[in-house]
Amino acid sequence: MIRKLKNKYMGLSEPVKASLWFAICNILQKGIALLSTPIFTRLLSTNEYGGYAVFQSWNGIFTILATLNLFLGGFGKGLIEFEKDKRRLTSSLLQLSTLITTVVFLVYLCDIRFWTSILNMSSTLMIALFLELYTLPAFEFWSTEQRYEFKYRKLVALSLLMSIGSIILGIITVLLSTQRLEARVYSDAICKAAVGIVLYCRIIKLGNHRVDTRYWKYGILFNLPLIPHYLSTMILNQSDRILIDNIVSSSAAGMYSIAYTIGMMMQLITNAVNNSFTPYTFMAIRDETYEKIRKNANFLCIFVALLMIVSMAFAPEIILIFAGKRYYDAIWVLPPVAASVFFIFLYSLFSNVEYYFKKTKFIAVASMLCAVVNLLLNYILIPIYGYYAAGYTTLVCYILYAFTHFVFMRKVCIDERIHLESIYNVKNILLYSVAVLVIMLIMIFTYEYFVVRYLIILVIGIIGYLKRKKIIDIMKQLKI
Repeated sequence: MIRKLKNKYMGLSEPVKASLWFAICNILQKGIALLSTPIFTRLLSTNEYGGYAVFQSWNGIFTILATLNLFLGGFGKGLIEFEKDKRRLTSSLLQLSTLITTVVFLVYLCDIRFWTSILNMSSTLMIALFLELYTLPAFEFWSTEQRYEFKYRKLVALSLLMSIGSIILGIITVLLSTQRLEARVYSDAICKAAVGIVLYCRIIKLGNHRVDTRYWKYGILFNLPLIPHYLSTMILNQSDRILIDNIVSSSAAGMYSIAYTIGMMMQLITNAVNNSFTPYTFMAIRDETYEKIRKNANFLCIFVALLMIVSMAFAPEIILIFAGKRYYDAIWVLPPVAASVFFIFLYSLFSNVEYYFKKTKFIAVASMLCAVVNLLLNYILIPIYGYYAAGYTTLVCYILYAFTHFVFMRKVCIDERIHLESIYNVKNILLYSVAVLVIMLIMIFTYEYFVVRYLIILVIGIIGYLKRKKIIDIMKQLKI
């Protein structure tokens, strides 16, 4: 069997091998980060863990503002469009990123006290943040270039080295330091900066130290209109922690963060399912064999719903294993966050149709709408109900996100003269959605009743066992 698998692997084309290794690398990185969670939740106090989560949230937002995400979308297109001059393209955009970061840094330096009060982060942590903003884009540019050239070996090795190095150095520095939050932040920043500086010098050298302002114009014109979408997505995913930190406490932000991280870990599976189903959907739309989409989407919705229900059912045990007794109170947040993953999966189903017909403008509209609603709900409800409210506002916003994309998908189907019910069974999807929400509420009430909860888990297990052949057949068909 091993010999057959090896021969099959050796027979793959370089692009397919690269795609396979990029997927493996992504899963391993997220898996490593997830497995490190039980270590740091025990080494750091809830206050310190919350502070680290807030730092990561601000880091994500500042990355968009201080680099314009120049290493995303537009850069990939530029590597193809300016293939013969891609070294100068990369060098120019990297230097533009550095210039924008410098402008943002100078704005920060103009009134450090003001920004410290607004961001609720010390100047020590802000230095670490800007260290990453200056150096990490070099890695992002380099990794995008490696993907487009299907050079996966160095990228996979370096990505895993950074992830593992950050964790090992983090454990050592946290154990040795009395300033444990700063130790964790700087151990991660230094690992990224060490790699980033080397790649920065390499990119500038290959670009002959020159700047071509044509590429500056290209990068700004391509990425600037996307900033609202990038920011909206980041706000939807990260603003909860920042608001909890400011309104309640860093400890509460830590509680919420651990529940959010565990609740969202199921996305590793749902993303893998959707990545396999997307090309299947595209080919079925092209061939107008819509019944295939309808049938398999129906099954996948049930499969994902069951996964979410299982994660809700084991919430108390999962929290204890991953975080310990100090974080046990976070069990009340995990169910709505897990339910959110189901609606994120629904959004991906609906958006596949939008992507196929290149109606991507709808995606930005949905992101911005949900980000605004998320901020408003959190601002109103967190002061009243504490960090628990953030779990439910997240759920409400992802329900809205899925519904918005359903409306847009329906419009696309009308424009393309496709009967919506031929692609997705809307009534069944609505039924599964209601079932997930009802079972979420039931699970919350069973956390104090061990026997009832495990009876529900047993029933789910029996259904899965009885339907195992059908599950395996569909998985094989979709190549999941």
